Amino acid sequence: MNSQPVSPRYRIGIDVGGTFTDLFLLDAQSGAVARHKLLSTPGEPHRAPLAGIREILAKIGGQGAQVAFVGLGTTVMTNALLERKGALTGLITTAGFRDLLEIARQIRPHTFDPFVSKPAPLVPRQLRREVVERIAASGDVITPLDPSSLDQAIDALQAAGVKAIAVCLLNSYANPAHERAIADALRKRWPAAHVSVSVDVLPEFREYERLSSTVVNAYLMPVTREYFRAFETEVSGIGVPEAPFIMNSGGGIMTPEQAGERPIDTLFSGPSGGVSGAIYVAARGGHANIITFDMGGTSTDVCLIQNGKPQLSHSRIINGCPLKAAALDVHTVGAGGSSIAGLDAGGMLYVGPHSAGARPGPACYGNGGDKPTVTDANVVLGRLNPEFLLGGALKIDAARSREVIARDIAKPRGIDVVEAAASIIAIADTNMAHAVRFVSVERGLDPGDFMLVAFGGAGPVHAAAVARNLGVAGVLVPPAPGVLCAMGVLVNDLQADFSRTRMTTESAADCLAAVDGVFRELEVKGRAAFSGEKVAASKVTLERTVDARYAGQNHELTVEVPGGVFDAKALAATKANFNAAHRGMFGYDSPEKPIELVTFRLRARTSVARGDFGGAQATARKGALTPAATRKVYFDKSCGFVECPVYDRDALKPADTFRGPAIVEQMDCTTVVPPDFNVRVDDAGNLLLTLAKV
Repeated sequence: MNSQPVSPRYRIGIDVGGTFTDLFLLDAQSGAVARHKLLSTPGEPHRAPLAGIREILAKIGGQGAQVAFVGLGTTVMTNALLERKGALTGLITTAGFRDLLEIARQIRPHTFDPFVSKPAPLVPRQLRREVVERIAASGDVITPLDPSSLDQAIDALQAAGVKAIAVCLLNSYANPAHERAIADALRKRWPAAHVSVSVDVLPEFREYERLSSTVVNAYLMPVTREYFRAFETEVSGIGVPEAPFIMNSGGGIMTPEQAGERPIDTLFSGPSGGVSGAIYVAARGGHANIITFDMGGTSTDVCLIQNGKPQLSHSRIINGCPLKAAALDVHTVGAGGSSIAGLDAGGMLYVGPHSAGARPGPACYGNGGDKPTVTDANVVLGRLNPEFLLGGALKIDAARSREVIARDIAKPRGIDVVEAAASIIAIADTNMAHAVRFVSVERGLDPGDFMLVAFGGAGPVHAAAVARNLGVAGVLVPPAPGVLCAMGVLVNDLQADFSRTRMTTESAADCLAAVDGVFRELEVKGRAAFSGEKVAASKVTLERTVDARYAGQNHELTVEVPGGVFDAKALAATKANFNAAHRGMFGYDSPEKPIELVTFRLRARTSVARGDFGGAQATARKGALTPAATRKVYFDKSCGFVECPVYDRDALKPADTFRGPAIVEQMDCTTVVPPDFNVRVDDAGNLLLTLAKV
């Protein structure tokens, strides 16, 4: 019997976190959605997403051939860098500069700690080889590349057995000829080597940051390529007809091949999906100014969005490694559901940053965890279901939570287990509130002008308390908060970022021609970025920005640049944008001073089919809203445990309203509504929590 051909209709977004792997499936034909969560498999990170695809398809009765799109957000590269599990890497650099990677900027982040040790460089000194060559900052060749020194460097690295090679020469951003020659020689003599060249990774000035970024990229290339190739192969083995896409750090998606070439662009892949999803659901609810609050098992990520646009960052430091790459400006603190609580040497309570992860996880999971965590504290206080989570898929041992908190916190402190659990929650809430202050108050912005969008497996459990602490406008809890990072993968465009340093001042005679030439060069790359996906150049949208500063300054602000020919009018608009940005950041501007244009940036985007996330229209409620159950929940010392209604999220309808205290449960998440909050369900199915007026 011949099987009937099937039409691809399902779109699946996946987010691999430190504790859980989340999946979100959209039926592009009907608008129906499905959600799924399972424990991550850190030792074999590809296992959980592949198992998740099979399980979510089985849940809806679908098959791999019906899947039109798979997108993956992952922390694998971040973890490889944090845990120093990348490849053995060599470095080829200009003679006299082999120690720059270790000398760095001579900045001491712990000035008054004489015992602190610097992280070891990713490339040890014996694997850092020099070649004779020199290029000036102007791009002029001072010393030609010496072939014999290059041969010696390659021979030494081959003998050392390195798998990846970073190539970073002095001032190569101004003239890449020598780096190109070295790359060609490496690929000809050593085809198996993973080669990362700074002019392709970061053709920008500031030698140390360019060097560090290139080394990080090379260090992660073998791990990244192996992971994504295996994932692509196994996704195909399930029967999915199209290759998967990878979430990048800047809020877009890329192909596995692009990700393998530039793993540096995937280091914030997971948080990026959450921000994208939050922007999407908030816009559907009419909210353009938001602060995302993504609390997972290991950490909490926050990002501020104004007028629907997230802030971008081009510089980060991960585990002592500075790197420059376009990424959403997400601030992270080590506070998550699996964050471990304990007492320090002085008997003071701390929470995080160490995490129990997925295995063994919190004590209540029954997987061998024997340390108290934030999740265990929530179980003791009744905020989480004391019997099961994930709709019954994950059984909970509430007695075990009480045991570990009593043993490690309550008894040593001479307090009861409930007070100990409440103290754990209070410290975790304070840590997360500080992260929100960092992206708002510390940048001169009033949190009261923003809506807190709570998601992640634990975000809606803690969001109301954080909102009260900060005075934000309210809390928005999306329909699928526990898997919003996975959903966010489905709302993004194909995206690639390009940059080049070319310093010029507005008063320079060749300023307009120089800037126009740089942007034309970048636009050629941008239009060709998706040729492998058979995307016509006319379908590619190009967005231009520049890092600018007042002449004499040593720091830049990134501002928008008008499209088209860069003429005097475009220069005036760019300067006006810079003056406004400087005034907003520092409280003043100096329009009489000339500006210097330093690094030019281009973002290339092309849209992909998304489908309608609206789903079927919700039917009106018939009869009064009634809770599915009740249980005793502890909110604060003044009222102790109170009898609290528990609502089924799937039973809530638009226009439903109720007052706290309340608990809202769904498969992927729990929402805690304190006694002083009101709840309304908006037309998009979001929960809106607002502080009740006294």
